[in-house]
Amino acid sequence: MKRYAIWPLAALILLALPFVFDSGTSLTKMSLMCIMAVFALSYNMLLGQTGMLSFGHAVYYGLAGFMSIHALQILAGPSASMPLIVVPIVGAVTGLLFALIFGWVSTKRAGTAFAMISLGLGELVAASSLIMRSFFGGEEGVSADRSKLAAWLGLDFGAQIQVYYLIAAWTFFAVLAMFAITQTPFGRMANAVRENPERAEFIGYSTQMIRFISFCLSGTFAGIAGALAAINFEIMNALSVSGAQSGAVLLMTYIGGVGHFLGPILGAMLITALQISLSDYTGAWMLYFGLMFILVVMYLPGGLAGLIMAHEPVVRAGHLQHLIPAYLLAAVPALICLSGAVAIVELAHHALVKAATEGPLMTVIGIDFSSKAPIPWLIATGLFVLGLLLSRMAWPRVKDAWSEVHLLMKQS
Repeated sequence: MKRYAIWPLAALILLALPFVFDSGTSLTKMSLMCIMAVFALSYNMLLGQTGMLSFGHAVYYGLAGFMSIHALQILAGPSASMPLIVVPIVGAVTGLLFALIFGWVSTKRAGTAFAMISLGLGELVAASSLIMRSFFGGEEGVSADRSKLAAWLGLDFGAQIQVYYLIAAWTFFAVLAMFAITQTPFGRMANAVRENPERAEFIGYSTQMIRFISFCLSGTFAGIAGALAAINFEIMNALSVSGAQSGAVLLMTYIGGVGHFLGPILGAMLITALQISLSDYTGAWMLYFGLMFILVVMYLPGGLAGLIMAHEPVVRAGHLQHLIPAYLLAAVPALICLSGAVAIVELAHHALVKAATEGPLMTVIGIDFSSKAPIPWLIATGLFVLGLLLSRMAWPRVKDAWSEVHLLMKQS
């Protein structure tokens, strides 16, 4: 019962969030987080559940978004009477249709071959978005006005809070549906295909058909996310089907944790929040995401969800207090190393990008200095190296603390 109690709690949180964060900007951010959570979970149906690495998942998100935008334009006509709440169904059908077409070809292969086919299909659609201007709208994209559709229960969805609740409702049911799929026999067989496809074939299952069904389901939910994006932004452009969008959902899913259902949700929330906040302060924000991805792959393969789940038995046993001192000790050199890395990135970005137009001077906490002078570089590099050295000294304390906790858990 406890595992299912999270769903009413999640619904209450989605309902209560606008009462805490009631500004228009906050509502837009929360709506985007919900959309990206659905998108990342749909991608995890491929990567995490079935073991298929795709580099073109934005195809189904973007094409569904464009089809939904055109549906908004049609439904806004004088004779139309369909409300906005049905538009995500258009996205789901579009995502499913294109997943049926592309999936039948791409899922005949697995592993690297599948990844390369998905990359080729993604680039094909991305190139078409700049050629087929009548559908994609060229560089400007296609826009629509959601408030012109027929009202539903007196709601015209002109206000952002109404849009948020619409997106939150679709997000809740989409996430619930994807979780339900993982609990079915098909979900278990998808995991079997991921872990040992030869054995799955040996006991009589068609691994190609299981990959194909997973692909179609993934495309369907990605289509829902694309439709919700069209509703939220009222515009879709070529970026929606680009390789950057496919890379972003891979980033969210892996950083959150592909081995856990909640991992992509955590990754989507974190990356979306950082993307919105960091872009206001630095032009090198994409570089930080790349560095974060590399660090997660190297040192945290389970992602954020894996890190959290590793502490669950420790918390349940009541031994978390034995880890906190070691974590605090390791946090100090980590912060020193992080500050040095940030300084190096910002110095490099200013010297290589901004200096040509704004000059070499940059300002940090009210202090002016040249990004091409040696002293700032020496300080930044010194902080980074010092943090690394101190981290190497502090990390054995963390390992010792975990060994102590494991010993205590065995004795209890």
